[in-house]
Amino acid sequence: MSPEPVPATLPQTELTRHRRLREQGSLERADLDAVLDAGFVCHLGVVVEGRPLVVPTVYGRDERQLYLHGSVASRSLAGGTPVCVTVTHVDGLVLARSVFEHGVNYRSAMIHGEARKVTDPEEKLAGLRRLSEHATPGQWSYARQPSRKELAATTLLAIGLDEASVKIRTGAPDDGDGPDAELGLWAGVLPLTSVWGAPVPDPLLPPETPIPSHIARRAGTRHG
Repeated sequence: MSPEPVPATLPQTELTRHRRLREQGSLERADLDAVLDAGFVCHLGVVVEGRPLVVPTVYGRDERQLYLHGSVASRSLAGGTPVCVTVTHVDGLVLARSVFEHGVNYRSAMIHGEARKVTDPEEKLAGLRRLSEHATPGQWSYARQPSRKELAATTLLAIGLDEASVKIRTGAPDDGDGPDAELGLWAGVLPLTSVWGAPVPDPLLPPETPIPSHIARRAGTRHG
């Protein structure tokens, strides 16, 4: 039996309901996927021994789950507890005529759920491949894959993508038609972009070792 198709819209819950700046909110699953696909670093928020921890880590995904990984010694990756995962991309500073109207053009996603520790060996390997390919497509097949000892030392968490919220802000400042427009001050957007640089080889690498094409072709391309 094939799995049910992923709904095109995200459910609205008490955790995902947009209370402020509702015009920037989105319940479209396609917008969630786009925010996740544009990055590879997230922040995992979890309560450990009564104290909040926010941990940056890399991630990967399939249609239904987000995968995070780390050391088995990490207290934040114990699993079985409610977590919140955020991904944010800054696209520019919105510089208005008044400081009060300054802002940021951004894309962000917030995912709520219970972190499940992946114990099935096949799912764990598949999840790690998703994670690796998300950050660097082609690297999983190029590099040596994890040994049994390395897999045992790695924790993989899975978090469902069923409860999530998305916010996106684009465009110019909002005070262009207000009283401050008469001040004669410059206003607009200062864009921010990230571009991959040229690959830098390991100093211990034999000089004749070629750069693999899946890495070389990313040089000069925009990230996110």
